[in-house]
Amino acid sequence: MRFEYIAHRPCQVKSLLKEHDVSKALLAKIKFKGGNIWVNGKEENAIFVLNVGDVVTIEIPDEEDINGSLEPIYEPLEIVSEDDHFIILNKPHGIASIPSVLHSHTMANRVKGYYLSQNYPNKQVHIVTRLDKDTSGLMLFAKHGYAHARLDKQLQKKVIEKRYYALVAGEDDLPDEGEIIAPIARPEDSIITRCVHPSGKYAHTSYKVVARYGKVKLVDIQLHTGRTHQIRVHFSHIGQPLLGDDLYGGSMAYGIERQALHCHYLSFTDPFTRTQRIQTSSLTADMESVILKLQQKIKES
Repeated sequence: MRFEYIAHRPCQVKSLLKEHDVSKALLAKIKFKGGNIWVNGKEENAIFVLNVGDVVTIEIPDEEDINGSLEPIYEPLEIVSEDDHFIILNKPHGIASIPSVLHSHTMANRVKGYYLSQNYPNKQVHIVTRLDKDTSGLMLFAKHGYAHARLDKQLQKKVIEKRYYALVAGEDDLPDEGEIIAPIARPEDSIITRCVHPSGKYAHTSYKVVARYGKVKLVDIQLHTGRTHQIRVHFSHIGQPLLGDDLYGGSMAYGIERQALHCHYLSFTDPFTRTQRIQTSSLTADMESVILKLQQKIKES
């Protein structure tokens, strides 16, 4: 895979490439594993001094299948967007993002199977954004390590935006919009659950109420930090747990058996085209079903 850059100031090749997120590790890969560097069509090395206007082309070698332990699974994927660098999927609930001791049939396994079935030159799976097993919605994958590294920069700067829809319910009213700022920690007696505690890490969640159905509200949520179970913990903390989320006190009486949480919006800057990429996803059938039943109940009352 080749990429081209133009020097806008006198500098070494490696300095120009660093401006475009080419790391020392990637330069080493280019040097030792079959890649190449050209300046104005002539092969050069990383310390060659550029003049203004010089054109630098790099060739990144294909990624070997080092994830041999990642078993490919040939199950259908709901692909909502794909190009040479990124793939955005709509993840169904009930499937984990990555393998673990508890989960082996994951989205990563499915993507591995898809890459192999398409005979893509790069077969490593690079997950940029993850979702909990029972959360549905948009997931972003990079199709090669360089693309992953460039989006990691955006993750570090917190400029990749994800928004979620959730169905929450509580006895008290919920303001039309608000900020939940409360530190999240792991209890000493559990490796799974999280809780709000002064000893925890800073966590910040914003929300807006989209619709109200009696005690149940549909909220649009934005995370400003990425703590484990952050949305679930924060809304439980303010007395508005997610429907179906029995781990954090959510009601199971509305016909949904998983946390009613769906990633419906994803936005990032494409580092290769410098354009804003925005993807949206409709609510899942189980969340829509809950809303329809609530609307019918209100209509009949």
